[in-house]
Amino acid sequence: MDSQTNNQAGSTFLSSTRLVAEREIRTQIQSKGFWLTFAVLVVGIFAMSLLPRLFDGGSTSVAAVGAEAAQIAAAGDLDVQEAADQQAAEDLVRSGDVDAAIIPDPAGDSPVGLRIIALSDAPDDVILTLSVSPPVDLLEPADVSEGVRFLVTFLFALIFFMFAMSFGMAIAQSVVTEKQTRIVEILVATIPVRTLLAGKIVGYSLLVFGQVAVLAVLTPVALRAGEQDDLLDVIGGALGWFVPFFILGFVLLAGMWAVAGAVISRQEDLGSSTSLVMTLVMVPYMGVIFFRGNDLVMTILSYLPFSAPVAMPARLFAGDADSWEPFVALGLLAVAVVACVLVASRLYSGSLLQTGGKVGLSKAWARTE
Repeated sequence: MDSQTNNQAGSTFLSSTRLVAEREIRTQIQSKGFWLTFAVLVVGIFAMSLLPRLFDGGSTSVAAVGAEAAQIAAAGDLDVQEAADQQAAEDLVRSGDVDAAIIPDPAGDSPVGLRIIALSDAPDDVILTLSVSPPVDLLEPADVSEGVRFLVTFLFALIFFMFAMSFGMAIAQSVVTEKQTRIVEILVATIPVRTLLAGKIVGYSLLVFGQVAVLAVLTPVALRAGEQDDLLDVIGGALGWFVPFFILGFVLLAGMWAVAGAVISRQEDLGSSTSLVMTLVMVPYMGVIFFRGNDLVMTILSYLPFSAPVAMPARLFAGDADSWEPFVALGLLAVAVVACVLVASRLYSGSLLQTGGKVGLSKAWARTE
């Protein structure tokens, strides 16, 4: 008998959670803002992949006089057009057929024995090609450059920040709206309070996961379209890890956003009730960006629940994490998610039906459903 009762209760909980989740999903996908935000993200990914290629003028073209000049120009990835003599090279520069010319230096003033001829501005890339630089030996060469590392880390942090803030605030607004309009009193008359929380977390999480999954699929397409296959090779593994870390990281915060909406009775009070959650969202965004070059701090951040969703994928991308580390960090994050959802469930249940002002967390914790 007890087993049958438990099965019925479990079935009722799951069906009620599904209904609430479907309601939240339907409300969001009918919003123009939902699709506009998603479209901006998709356009942004393709823009960052394609614009560098579109604005790149291609290889600088030079007229080379002599075999030595032609050989050096070709080694510098310049578009070489051979010229018979200095006059012919100058004519090509004046006509705009080439950007510059490389000719022998008969006076011997140049340390490399060559001179550059340009029309109005000094061609920096040609100058760099002829520059004499000492050889550099790297004892521990980095897998990716500092510029690319900063860009990818920034993008991971920005995506997590945008989704956590926009959808998190939507959860809080949904809860306080139902509370302010007294709709929640009708809802809890038919389904348990914890079902409302579970439905909201599931509904908004599915929306976020769907968008992130689409972006994860489109990112390699965008990189290939922009002919950035080298970047795709190094970002692929980190991108694969970013998705599960992101999923758990969002669920970790979703319950807290719901509590932030449940402890108040007016939309005007959202700023004060969500300040703590906003701080926890800003931790991975600011911390990972500012301390990306500090191995010790990044290692610590990659194991802390609120920063691990960004810090660990960033370390994996940079090649700073061992193969076992993401599994440990993901396990710790999963434990933190379970604990946070349980705490949020009690606070949510203890504060949802209380009106008249902001409910203290201690009061919400002590109050039983």
